[in-house]
Amino acid sequence: QVQLVESGGGLAQAGGSLRLSCAGSGSAFIMAGLAWYRQAPGKQRELVADITPADVSTYADSVKGRFIISRDNAKRTLYLQMNNLKLEDTGVYYCKSPFGWGQGTQVTVSS
Repeated sequence: QVQLVESGGGLAQAGGSLRLSCAGSGSAFIMAGLAWYRQAPGKQRELVADITPADVSTYADSVKGRFIISRDNAKRTLYLQMNNLKLEDTGVYYCKSPFGWGQGTQVTVSS
Protein backbone atom coordinates (compact mmCIF):
# COMPACT_ATOMS: atom_id res chain seq x y z
CA GLN A 1 0.00 0.00 0.00
CA VAL A 2 1.06 3.58 -0.65
CA GLN A 3 -0.40 6.46 1.33
CA LEU A 4 -0.06 9.93 -0.16
CA VAL A 5 -0.10 13.39 1.45
CA GLU A 6 0.13 16.52 -0.72
CA SER A 7 1.54 19.89 0.31
CA GLY A 8 2.78 23.11 -1.26
CA GLY A 9 -0.40 24.55 -2.66
CA GLY A 10 -1.43 28.13 -2.11
CA LEU A 11 -1.95 31.43 -3.83
CA ALA A 12 0.27 32.60 -6.67
CA GLN A 13 0.12 35.37 -9.23
CA ALA A 14 -0.15 34.63 -12.90
CA GLY A 15 3.34 34.10 -14.25
CA GLY A 16 4.59 32.91 -10.90
CA SER A 17 5.67 29.48 -9.65
CA LEU A 18 4.70 26.92 -7.04
CA ARG A 19 6.09 23.51 -6.19
CA LEU A 20 3.82 20.77 -4.96
CA SER A 21 5.05 17.80 -2.97
CA CYS A 22 3.43 14.47 -2.34
CA ALA A 23 4.89 12.40 0.47
CA GLY A 24 4.38 8.68 0.12
CA SER A 25 4.80 5.75 2.42
CA GLY A 26 5.37 2.07 1.93
CA SER A 27 7.97 0.10 0.06
CA ALA A 28 5.75 -0.07 -3.02
CA PHE A 29 6.26 3.66 -3.67
CA ILE A 30 9.49 3.18 -5.61
CA MET A 31 7.87 0.61 -7.88
CA ALA A 32 4.71 2.58 -8.62
CA GLY A 33 3.75 4.79 -11.49
CA LEU A 34 2.62 8.12 -10.02
CA ALA A 35 0.63 11.03 -11.32
CA TRP A 36 -0.71 14.49 -10.62
CA TYR A 37 -4.33 15.30 -11.40
CA ARG A 38 -6.27 18.51 -10.91
CA GLN A 39 -9.90 19.47 -10.63
CA ALA A 40 -11.11 22.97 -11.35
CA PRO A 41 -14.44 24.19 -9.96
CA GLY A 42 -17.31 22.71 -11.94
CA LYS A 43 -15.01 20.54 -14.05
CA GLN A 44 -13.96 16.94 -14.12
CA ARG A 45 -10.69 15.79 -12.64
CA GLU A 46 -8.00 15.72 -15.32
CA LEU A 47 -4.54 14.24 -15.66
CA VAL A 48 -1.77 16.84 -15.45
CA ALA A 49 1.35 14.68 -15.61
CA ASP A 50 2.53 11.19 -14.80
CA ILE A 51 5.86 9.49 -14.23
CA THR A 52 6.91 5.86 -14.40
CA PRO A 53 9.23 4.07 -11.96
CA ALA A 54 11.92 4.56 -14.63
CA ASP A 55 11.38 8.35 -14.56
CA VAL A 56 9.63 8.55 -17.93
CA SER A 57 7.15 11.41 -17.76
CA THR A 58 4.23 12.62 -19.85
CA TYR A 59 2.25 15.85 -19.67
CA ALA A 60 -1.10 17.25 -20.61
CA ASP A 61 -0.82 19.62 -23.56
CA SER A 62 -2.04 22.49 -21.39
CA VAL A 63 1.01 22.29 -19.08
CA LYS A 64 3.79 21.14 -21.44
CA GLY A 65 6.82 23.38 -21.18
CA ARG A 66 5.59 24.92 -17.91
CA PHE A 67 5.27 22.05 -15.40
CA ILE A 68 7.83 19.43 -14.42
CA ILE A 69 7.01 16.21 -12.62
CA SER A 70 9.76 14.43 -10.72
CA ARG A 71 10.22 11.87 -8.00
CA ASP A 72 12.74 11.17 -5.28
CA ASN A 73 12.41 7.51 -4.38
CA ALA A 74 14.84 7.76 -1.46
CA LYS A 75 12.54 10.35 0.11
CA ARG A 76 9.40 8.66 -1.23
CA THR A 77 8.26 12.00 -2.54
CA LEU A 78 6.63 13.10 -5.79
CA TYR A 79 6.97 16.70 -6.97
CA LEU A 80 5.26 19.01 -9.41
CA GLN A 81 7.16 22.19 -10.27
CA MET A 82 4.69 24.65 -11.78
CA ASN A 83 6.10 27.64 -13.64
CA ASN A 84 4.51 30.48 -15.60
CA LEU A 85 1.22 29.80 -13.86
CA LYS A 86 -2.00 30.78 -15.59
CA LEU A 87 -5.43 31.55 -14.20
CA GLU A 88 -6.70 28.29 -15.67
CA ASP A 89 -4.24 26.33 -13.52
CA THR A 90 -6.45 27.06 -10.51
CA GLY A 91 -7.87 23.96 -8.90
CA VAL A 92 -7.32 21.21 -6.39
CA TYR A 93 -4.27 19.13 -7.21
CA TYR A 94 -4.15 15.47 -6.29
CA CYS A 95 -1.38 12.94 -6.45
CA LYS A 96 -2.26 9.42 -7.37
CA SER A 97 -0.69 5.99 -7.14
CA PRO A 98 -2.12 2.65 -8.27
CA PHE A 99 -3.30 2.26 -4.65
CA GLY A 100 -5.27 5.46 -4.29
CA TRP A 101 -5.38 9.24 -4.05
CA GLY A 102 -4.01 11.90 -1.78
CA GLN A 103 -6.37 14.36 -0.09
CA GLY A 104 -5.58 17.21 -2.49
CA THR A 105 -4.02 20.65 -2.16
CA GLN A 106 -5.58 23.89 -3.40
CA VAL A 107 -3.77 26.01 -5.99
CA THR A 108 -5.20 29.45 -6.75
CA VAL A 109 -3.71 31.66 -9.46
CA SER A 110 -4.67 35.33 -9.43
CA SER A 111 -4.17 38.06 -12.01
